[in-house]
Amino acid sequence: MTPGLVAFVLAAVFAASAISGLFGMAGGSLLMAALTYALPVGAALALHGAAQLVSNLARAGMNWRHVRYRTLGWFALGAGAGLALLSLVAYQPSRAALFIAMGLLPALVWIPARWVPLDAARPSHAAAGGFLVCALALTAGVSGPLSELFLIRSSLTRHQVIGTKAAMQVFAHLAKLLFYGGALLSLDGGEGVQAGLLAGVAAAAVLGAFAGRRFLDALSEDRFRRWRRWIFTVLGAGFLIQGVALLAGA
Repeated sequence: MTPGLVAFVLAAVFAASAISGLFGMAGGSLLMAALTYALPVGAALALHGAAQLVSNLARAGMNWRHVRYRTLGWFALGAGAGLALLSLVAYQPSRAALFIAMGLLPALVWIPARWVPLDAARPSHAAAGGFLVCALALTAGVSGPLSELFLIRSSLTRHQVIGTKAAMQVFAHLAKLLFYGGALLSLDGGEGVQAGLLAGVAAAAVLGAFAGRRFLDALSEDRFRRWRRWIFTVLGAGFLIQGVALLAGA
């Protein structure tokens, strides 16, 4: 990887982590888009998993008092089952499929809460959520909006939403890193460069998470809930257009 490409990746990781730390969504999709343009799909998925794993760990750690741990335990069991099942399948999405999936995901955040009989406080729902979120992360690259459906009926505060969702996403991104991690070795430069790149990605993710947390503390509950869906929807529309264009040009 050239120095310019490394700088681009690190800047994208920082920005995505800050956005996710502020709104709890959109950052992962933005980072996936940036990495998919810069790297082969398999390597992009693996690096995205590494960056988002660290970013979500940092956000969960900064909001550890607000995490719903009982829900998290059941979610982790479901995610483990999803990884075990999909490990039996050889699959890697195309660049067009990734962009189309990211473009369609924002529709999930507009589903009225009364239409979604899901509640992460129920063990069966949390376990099912873990399975489905992990499966989506492995096949579409991103899965945050699906996690949102299991929290949408709750009365969680903005810090509880950020903390619990970040802890959930740790398992989804860990699964993705395990599933696609070998693709990182295909990048030019050998294992030493990969180790250095991963260290830089981890640092950028943590710094971005801290920046996002500072903005979150200054944001009102009303603006938090109102802005996050629109930002994600605008990004999704752009991704969908790009995905269709890639598919048409294939």
